[in-house]
Amino acid sequence: MLKTDVVIIGGGAAGLMCAAEAGKRGRSVLVIEHEEKIGKKILISGGGRCNFTNRSVSADNFISRNPHFCKSALAGFTPEDFVSLVEKYNISYHEKTLGQLFCDGSSRQIVSMLESECKGSNVRIFLNCSVEEITKKKDFELKTSRGIITSESVVIASGGISIPKMGATDLGYKIAEQFDLALTEIRPGLVPITFSNEERNTFSELSGISIDSIVTFQKTSFRENILFTHKGLSGPAILQISNYCDAGKPFSVDLMPDKKLFDIVTENLKNKPAPRIELTGFISNFFPKRFAEVFCKKFFDIKPLNQYSQKEINFISGKFHNWEIIPSGTEGFDKAEVTLGGIDTNELSSKTMESKKVKNLYFIGEVVDVTGWLGGYNFQWAWASGFAAGQFV
Repeated sequence: MLKTDVVIIGGGAAGLMCAAEAGKRGRSVLVIEHEEKIGKKILISGGGRCNFTNRSVSADNFISRNPHFCKSALAGFTPEDFVSLVEKYNISYHEKTLGQLFCDGSSRQIVSMLESECKGSNVRIFLNCSVEEITKKKDFELKTSRGIITSESVVIASGGISIPKMGATDLGYKIAEQFDLALTEIRPGLVPITFSNEERNTFSELSGISIDSIVTFQKTSFRENILFTHKGLSGPAILQISNYCDAGKPFSVDLMPDKKLFDIVTENLKNKPAPRIELTGFISNFFPKRFAEVFCKKFFDIKPLNQYSQKEINFISGKFHNWEIIPSGTEGFDKAEVTLGGIDTNELSSKTMESKKVKNLYFIGEVVDVTGWLGGYNFQWAWASGFAAGQFV
Protein backbone atom coordinates (compact mmCIF):
# COMPACT_ATOMS: atom_id res chain seq x y z
CA MET A 1 0.00 0.00 0.00
CA LEU A 2 1.30 3.44 -1.02
CA LYS A 3 0.61 6.46 1.22
CA THR A 4 0.86 10.08 0.05
CA ASP A 5 -0.46 13.48 1.11
CA VAL A 6 -2.20 14.34 -2.16
CA VAL A 7 -3.47 12.28 -5.08
CA ILE A 8 -4.39 14.18 -8.25
CA ILE A 9 -6.49 12.24 -10.74
CA GLY A 10 -5.67 13.58 -14.19
CA GLY A 11 -2.36 14.61 -15.73
CA GLY A 12 -3.65 17.46 -17.86
CA ALA A 13 -3.23 21.22 -17.58
CA ALA A 14 -5.10 21.72 -14.30
CA GLY A 15 -3.77 18.59 -12.63
CA LEU A 16 -0.12 19.30 -13.42
CA MET A 17 -0.39 22.92 -12.27
CA CYS A 18 -2.00 21.83 -9.01
CA ALA A 19 0.61 19.12 -8.47
CA ALA A 20 3.54 21.49 -8.93
CA GLU A 21 2.03 24.06 -6.54
CA ALA A 22 1.19 21.50 -3.85
CA GLY A 23 4.67 20.03 -4.16
CA LYS A 24 6.24 23.46 -3.64
CA ARG A 25 4.49 23.55 -0.27
CA GLY A 26 6.28 20.37 0.77
CA ARG A 27 3.33 18.07 0.23
CA SER A 28 3.99 14.58 -1.13
CA VAL A 29 2.02 14.48 -4.39
CA LEU A 30 1.09 11.69 -6.76
CA VAL A 31 -0.51 12.33 -10.16
CA ILE A 32 -2.50 9.44 -11.61
CA GLU A 33 -2.95 9.52 -15.40
CA HIS A 34 -4.81 6.72 -17.17
CA GLU A 35 -3.22 7.49 -20.56
CA GLU A 36 0.30 6.62 -21.64
CA LYS A 37 1.50 10.23 -21.44
CA ILE A 38 0.59 13.46 -19.69
CA GLY A 39 -0.88 16.58 -21.29
CA LYS A 40 -2.41 14.99 -24.38
CA LYS A 41 -4.93 17.80 -24.86
CA ILE A 42 -2.18 20.38 -24.43
CA LEU A 43 -0.18 18.69 -27.17
CA ILE A 44 -2.93 18.95 -29.79
CA SER A 45 -4.12 22.43 -28.83
CA GLY A 46 -3.65 25.44 -31.06
CA GLY A 47 -2.73 23.32 -34.05
CA GLY A 48 0.19 21.88 -32.07
CA ARG A 49 1.37 25.28 -30.81
CA CYS A 50 -0.84 25.59 -27.70
CA ASN A 51 -2.91 28.74 -27.27
CA PHE A 52 -1.86 28.71 -23.63
CA THR A 53 -3.65 31.88 -22.44
CA ASN A 54 -5.10 35.20 -23.51
CA ARG A 55 -3.82 38.70 -22.76
CA SER A 56 -7.21 39.80 -21.48
CA VAL A 57 -9.15 37.49 -19.17
CA SER A 58 -12.22 38.28 -17.09
CA ALA A 59 -15.26 36.44 -15.76
CA ASP A 60 -17.14 37.70 -18.84
CA ASN A 61 -15.14 35.24 -20.94
CA PHE A 62 -16.60 32.24 -19.11
CA ILE A 63 -19.94 30.44 -18.98
CA SER A 64 -21.22 28.99 -15.72
CA ARG A 65 -24.49 28.73 -13.85
CA ASN A 66 -22.73 30.97 -11.31
CA PRO A 67 -20.86 33.57 -13.40
CA HIS A 68 -19.07 34.94 -10.33
CA PHE A 69 -17.53 31.63 -9.21
CA CYS A 70 -14.41 31.87 -11.39
CA LYS A 71 -13.43 35.39 -10.27
CA SER A 72 -11.42 34.44 -7.19
CA ALA A 73 -9.24 31.84 -8.92
CA LEU A 74 -8.70 34.03 -12.00
CA ALA A 75 -7.58 36.90 -9.78
CA GLY A 76 -5.23 34.61 -7.87
CA PHE A 77 -3.38 33.41 -10.96
CA THR A 78 -3.45 35.74 -13.96
CA PRO A 79 -2.32 35.45 -17.58
CA GLU A 80 0.74 37.50 -16.60
CA ASP A 81 1.60 34.89 -13.99
CA PHE A 82 1.54 32.12 -16.58
CA VAL A 83 3.49 34.21 -19.09
CA SER A 84 6.15 34.73 -16.41
CA LEU A 85 6.43 30.97 -16.04
CA VAL A 86 6.70 30.55 -19.82
CA GLU A 87 9.43 33.19 -19.96
CA LYS A 88 11.27 31.56 -17.03
CA TYR A 89 11.68 28.51 -19.28
CA ASN A 90 12.73 30.65 -22.27
CA ILE A 91 9.76 29.51 -24.34
CA SER A 92 9.27 31.99 -27.16
CA TYR A 93 5.68 32.91 -27.98
CA HIS A 94 3.61 35.26 -30.11
CA GLU A 95 0.27 37.01 -29.96
CA LYS A 96 -2.34 36.31 -32.62
CA THR A 97 -5.78 37.86 -33.01
CA LEU A 98 -7.85 38.95 -30.02
CA GLY A 99 -5.06 38.57 -27.45
CA GLN A 100 -4.39 34.87 -28.02
CA LEU A 101 -0.90 33.73 -27.02
CA PHE A 102 0.76 30.76 -28.78
CA CYS A 103 4.13 29.04 -28.57
CA ASP A 104 6.44 29.90 -31.46
CA GLY A 105 7.55 26.31 -31.37
CA SER A 106 5.59 23.32 -30.13
CA SER A 107 2.95 22.58 -27.52
CA ARG A 108 5.44 20.02 -26.25
CA GLN A 109 7.34 22.94 -24.64
CA ILE A 110 4.39 23.68 -22.32
CA VAL A 111 4.10 20.03 -21.30
CA SER A 112 7.85 19.82 -20.68
CA MET A 113 7.68 23.01 -18.60
CA LEU A 114 4.90 21.61 -16.41
CA GLU A 115 6.75 18.30 -16.12
CA SER A 116 9.87 20.16 -14.98
CA GLU A 117 7.86 22.13 -12.43
CA CYS A 118 6.51 18.87 -11.06
CA LYS A 119 9.91 17.21 -10.94
CA GLY A 120 11.30 20.24 -9.12
CA SER A 121 8.58 19.77 -6.51
CA ASN A 122 9.20 16.00 -6.16
CA VAL A 123 5.85 15.12 -7.69
CA ARG A 124 5.44 11.49 -8.72
CA ILE A 125 3.45 10.63 -11.87
CA PHE A 126 1.90 7.22 -12.55
CA LEU A 127 1.06 6.69 -16.22
CA ASN A 128 -1.29 4.01 -17.57
CA CYS A 129 -2.87 3.92 -14.12
CA SER A 130 -6.64 3.66 -13.80
CA VAL A 131 -8.76 4.37 -10.72
CA GLU A 132 -11.24 1.60 -10.01
CA GLU A 133 -12.72 2.71 -6.71
CA ILE A 134 -12.48 5.53 -4.16
CA THR A 135 -13.60 5.29 -0.55
CA LYS A 136 -13.18 7.68 2.36
CA LYS A 137 -12.96 7.14 6.07
CA LYS A 138 -10.44 9.41 7.77
CA ASP A 139 -8.30 9.42 4.64
CA PHE A 140 -9.10 8.48 1.07
CA GLU A 141 -8.36 5.00 -0.20
CA LEU A 142 -8.01 4.53 -3.95
CA LYS A 143 -8.08 1.13 -5.56
CA THR A 144 -6.04 1.48 -8.76
CA SER A 145 -4.44 -0.70 -11.41
CA ARG A 146 -1.16 -0.03 -9.57
CA GLY A 147 -2.50 -1.17 -6.19
CA ILE A 148 -4.04 0.53 -3.16
CA ILE A 149 -3.13 4.17 -2.54
CA THR A 150 -4.14 6.18 0.53
CA SER A 151 -4.04 9.96 0.76
CA GLU A 152 -5.23 12.82 2.91
CA SER A 153 -6.48 14.84 -0.09
CA VAL A 154 -7.81 13.93 -3.54
CA VAL A 155 -8.03 16.36 -6.44
CA ILE A 156 -10.22 15.51 -9.43
CA ALA A 157 -8.64 16.99 -12.56
CA SER A 158 -9.96 14.40 -14.97
CA GLY A 159 -11.48 16.85 -17.46
CA GLY A 160 -14.73 16.60 -19.37
CA ILE A 161 -15.92 14.08 -21.95
CA SER A 162 -15.05 16.01 -25.10
CA ILE A 163 -12.83 14.22 -27.63
CA PRO A 164 -13.16 10.69 -26.25
CA LYS A 165 -10.54 9.42 -28.72
CA MET A 166 -8.03 11.46 -26.67
CA GLY A 167 -8.94 9.38 -23.64
CA ALA A 168 -11.67 11.59 -22.13
CA THR A 169 -13.93 9.78 -19.66
CA ASP A 170 -16.76 10.61 -17.27
CA LEU A 171 -14.76 9.53 -14.20
CA GLY A 172 -14.91 12.96 -12.59
CA TYR A 173 -18.69 13.09 -12.84
CA LYS A 174 -19.01 9.58 -11.41
CA ILE A 175 -16.85 10.50 -8.42
CA ALA A 176 -18.96 13.61 -7.84
CA GLU A 177 -22.14 11.57 -7.91
CA GLN A 178 -20.62 8.96 -5.59
CA PHE A 179 -20.05 11.68 -3.00
CA ASP A 180 -23.48 13.23 -3.62
CA LEU A 181 -22.28 16.37 -5.41
CA ALA A 182 -24.69 17.92 -7.92
CA LEU A 183 -23.92 18.24 -11.62
CA THR A 184 -25.24 20.80 -14.06
CA GLU A 185 -26.35 19.83 -17.59
CA ILE A 186 -23.42 18.48 -19.59
CA ARG A 187 -23.19 19.09 -23.34
CA PRO A 188 -20.61 19.69 -26.08
CA GLY A 189 -18.96 23.12 -26.16
CA LEU A 190 -16.89 24.96 -28.77
CA VAL A 191 -18.28 22.55 -31.34
CA PRO A 192 -19.23 22.72 -35.05
CA ILE A 193 -22.96 23.03 -35.73
CA THR A 194 -24.86 20.86 -38.21
CA PHE A 195 -27.33 21.92 -40.90
CA SER A 196 -30.72 20.42 -41.60
CA ASN A 197 -30.71 17.88 -44.43
CA GLU A 198 -31.97 20.47 -46.91
CA GLU A 199 -29.27 23.00 -46.03
CA ARG A 200 -26.62 20.29 -45.95
CA ASN A 201 -27.54 19.26 -49.48
CA THR A 202 -27.25 22.88 -50.60
CA PHE A 203 -24.12 24.02 -48.81
CA SER A 204 -21.96 20.90 -48.41
CA GLU A 205 -20.18 21.65 -51.68
CA LEU A 206 -18.86 24.85 -50.06
CA SER A 207 -16.81 22.80 -47.58
CA GLY A 208 -13.52 24.57 -46.90
CA ILE A 209 -14.72 28.10 -47.70
CA SER A 210 -14.11 30.59 -44.90
CA ILE A 211 -15.78 34.01 -44.50
CA ASP A 212 -15.22 36.82 -41.98
CA SER A 213 -18.58 37.27 -40.24
CA ILE A 214 -20.42 38.42 -37.15
CA VAL A 215 -22.44 35.59 -35.62
CA THR A 216 -25.19 36.48 -33.14
CA PHE A 217 -27.45 34.52 -30.81
CA GLN A 218 -29.82 36.68 -28.81
CA LYS A 219 -27.57 39.32 -27.20
CA THR A 220 -24.26 37.50 -27.72
CA SER A 221 -22.10 38.17 -30.80
CA PHE A 222 -18.68 37.10 -32.02
CA ARG A 223 -16.75 38.36 -35.01
CA GLU A 224 -14.33 35.90 -36.55
CA ASN A 225 -14.36 33.52 -39.51
CA ILE A 226 -17.06 30.96 -40.21
CA LEU A 227 -16.04 27.82 -42.07
CA PHE A 228 -18.32 25.69 -44.21
CA THR A 229 -18.00 21.93 -43.61
CA HIS A 230 -19.63 18.89 -45.19
CA LYS A 231 -22.10 18.78 -42.31
CA GLY A 232 -22.66 22.43 -41.43
CA LEU A 233 -20.55 25.28 -40.12
CA SER A 234 -17.40 25.53 -38.04
CA GLY A 235 -14.67 28.15 -37.66
CA PRO A 236 -13.91 30.34 -34.64
CA ALA A 237 -17.13 32.40 -34.69
CA ILE A 238 -19.31 29.28 -34.90
CA LEU A 239 -17.40 27.46 -32.16
CA GLN A 240 -17.86 30.50 -29.92
CA ILE A 241 -21.60 30.85 -30.52
CA SER A 242 -22.13 27.09 -30.10
CA ASN A 243 -21.65 27.60 -26.34
CA TYR A 244 -24.75 29.77 -26.28
CA CYS A 245 -27.22 28.49 -28.86
CA ASP A 246 -29.31 25.32 -28.92
CA ALA A 247 -30.59 23.01 -31.64
CA GLY A 248 -33.84 24.31 -33.05
CA LYS A 249 -33.16 27.92 -32.00
CA PRO A 250 -32.02 30.38 -34.68
CA PHE A 251 -28.84 32.41 -34.74
CA SER A 252 -27.90 34.99 -37.36
CA VAL A 253 -24.82 35.58 -39.50
CA ASP A 254 -23.75 38.93 -40.92
CA LEU A 255 -21.63 37.93 -43.90
CA MET A 256 -20.56 41.53 -44.69
CA PRO A 257 -19.82 43.17 -41.33
CA ASP A 258 -17.84 46.11 -42.77
CA LYS A 259 -20.09 46.91 -45.74
CA LYS A 260 -23.72 47.80 -46.35
CA LEU A 261 -24.79 45.80 -49.39
CA PHE A 262 -27.96 47.86 -49.97
CA ASP A 263 -25.89 51.07 -50.25
CA ILE A 264 -23.32 49.42 -52.52
CA VAL A 265 -25.97 48.11 -54.93
CA THR A 266 -27.90 51.38 -54.88
CA GLU A 267 -24.73 53.37 -55.61
CA ASN A 268 -23.86 51.06 -58.52
CA LEU A 269 -27.32 51.47 -60.00
CA LYS A 270 -26.79 55.24 -60.18
CA ASN A 271 -24.17 54.70 -62.86
CA LYS A 272 -25.25 55.45 -66.42
CA PRO A 273 -25.93 53.17 -68.12
CA ALA A 274 -27.10 51.05 -65.20
CA PRO A 275 -24.93 47.93 -64.76
CA ARG A 276 -26.30 44.81 -66.44
CA ILE A 277 -24.07 42.42 -64.52
CA GLU A 278 -26.03 39.55 -63.01
CA LEU A 279 -26.40 39.36 -59.25
CA THR A 280 -24.09 36.36 -58.89
CA GLY A 281 -21.29 38.07 -60.76
CA PHE A 282 -21.70 41.22 -58.71
CA ILE A 283 -21.68 39.33 -55.39
CA SER A 284 -18.52 37.50 -56.54
CA ASN A 285 -16.71 40.82 -56.09
CA PHE A 286 -17.06 40.34 -52.32
CA PHE A 287 -17.02 36.56 -51.79
CA PRO A 288 -15.45 33.44 -53.28
CA LYS A 289 -17.16 32.79 -56.62
CA ARG A 290 -18.48 29.36 -55.65
CA PHE A 291 -20.07 30.75 -52.50
CA ALA A 292 -21.71 33.56 -54.47
CA GLU A 293 -23.15 31.06 -56.93
CA VAL A 294 -24.56 28.67 -54.34
CA PHE A 295 -25.86 31.32 -51.93
CA CYS A 296 -27.54 33.43 -54.61
CA LYS A 297 -29.12 30.40 -56.30
CA LYS A 298 -30.47 29.23 -52.93
CA PHE A 299 -32.17 32.47 -51.91
CA PHE A 300 -32.74 34.77 -54.90
CA ASP A 301 -34.10 34.99 -58.46
CA ILE A 302 -30.98 35.54 -60.51
CA LYS A 303 -31.20 38.43 -62.96
CA PRO A 304 -29.23 41.54 -63.94
CA LEU A 305 -28.69 43.99 -61.12
CA ASN A 306 -30.64 46.77 -62.84
CA GLN A 307 -33.80 44.64 -62.95
CA TYR A 308 -34.27 44.40 -59.19
CA SER A 309 -36.76 46.60 -57.38
CA GLN A 310 -35.83 48.48 -54.23
CA LYS A 311 -37.82 45.93 -52.24
CA GLU A 312 -35.87 43.06 -53.82
CA ILE A 313 -32.54 44.78 -53.18
CA ASN A 314 -33.55 45.27 -49.57
CA PHE A 315 -34.38 41.56 -49.28
CA ILE A 316 -31.05 40.54 -50.83
CA SER A 317 -29.13 42.86 -48.52
CA GLY A 318 -31.05 41.56 -45.53
CA LYS A 319 -30.13 37.97 -46.32
CA PHE A 320 -26.39 38.76 -46.45
CA HIS A 321 -26.47 40.85 -43.27
CA ASN A 322 -28.92 38.69 -41.34
CA TRP A 323 -28.72 35.11 -42.60
CA GLU A 324 -30.80 33.18 -40.09
CA ILE A 325 -29.75 29.60 -39.41
CA ILE A 326 -31.58 27.04 -37.28
CA PRO A 327 -29.00 24.35 -36.43
CA SER A 328 -30.20 20.76 -36.38
CA GLY A 329 -27.60 20.03 -33.70
CA THR A 330 -23.83 19.82 -33.31
CA GLU A 331 -21.09 17.37 -34.22
CA GLY A 332 -21.12 16.22 -30.59
CA PHE A 333 -18.44 15.37 -28.08
CA ASP A 334 -16.24 13.75 -30.75
CA LYS A 335 -15.53 17.21 -32.21
CA ALA A 336 -16.17 19.43 -29.17
CA GLU A 337 -13.12 21.23 -27.83
CA VAL A 338 -14.60 21.44 -24.33
CA THR A 339 -17.45 20.14 -22.20
CA LEU A 340 -20.07 22.64 -21.06
CA GLY A 341 -21.40 22.11 -17.54
CA GLY A 342 -19.99 19.82 -14.88
CA ILE A 343 -19.66 19.90 -11.10
CA ASP A 344 -22.14 22.48 -9.82
CA THR A 345 -20.10 25.41 -8.49
CA ASN A 346 -22.48 25.68 -5.52
CA GLU A 347 -20.82 22.49 -4.28
CA LEU A 348 -17.33 24.02 -4.20
CA SER A 349 -15.37 26.78 -2.49
CA SER A 350 -14.45 29.40 -5.08
CA LYS A 351 -11.26 30.13 -3.14
CA THR A 352 -9.92 26.59 -2.71
CA MET A 353 -11.97 24.40 -5.12
CA GLU A 354 -12.70 22.09 -2.19
CA SER A 355 -16.02 20.32 -1.89
CA LYS A 356 -18.28 21.86 0.72
CA LYS A 357 -19.65 18.41 1.59
CA VAL A 358 -16.53 16.25 1.55
CA LYS A 359 -13.44 17.52 3.34
CA ASN A 360 -10.20 17.34 1.33
CA LEU A 361 -11.95 16.50 -1.96
CA TYR A 362 -11.22 19.05 -4.70
CA PHE A 363 -12.38 19.56 -8.29
CA ILE A 364 -10.47 21.69 -10.82
CA GLY A 365 -10.35 22.46 -14.52
CA GLU A 366 -12.84 21.34 -17.15
CA VAL A 367 -14.70 18.93 -14.86
CA VAL A 368 -16.16 21.99 -13.07
CA ASP A 369 -19.09 23.99 -14.46
CA VAL A 370 -16.84 26.76 -15.79
CA THR A 371 -16.29 26.92 -19.56
CA GLY A 372 -14.21 29.54 -21.33
CA TRP A 373 -14.45 31.06 -24.77
CA LEU A 374 -12.18 29.94 -27.57
CA GLY A 375 -8.83 31.70 -27.43
CA GLY A 376 -6.81 30.45 -24.45
CA TYR A 377 -9.48 31.01 -21.79
CA ASN A 378 -10.00 27.35 -20.91
CA PHE A 379 -6.28 26.89 -20.36
CA GLN A 380 -6.25 29.96 -18.12
CA TRP A 381 -9.07 28.44 -16.07
CA ALA A 382 -7.05 25.22 -15.81
CA TRP A 383 -3.95 27.09 -14.60
CA ALA A 384 -5.94 29.31 -12.21
CA SER A 385 -8.12 26.61 -10.66
CA GLY A 386 -5.16 24.25 -10.39
CA PHE A 387 -3.08 26.95 -8.74
CA ALA A 388 -5.90 27.77 -6.30
CA ALA A 389 -6.33 24.18 -5.16
CA GLY A 390 -2.57 23.71 -5.02
CA GLN A 391 -2.32 26.30 -2.25
CA PHE A 392 -4.63 24.31 0.05
CA VAL A 393 -4.48 20.57 -0.65
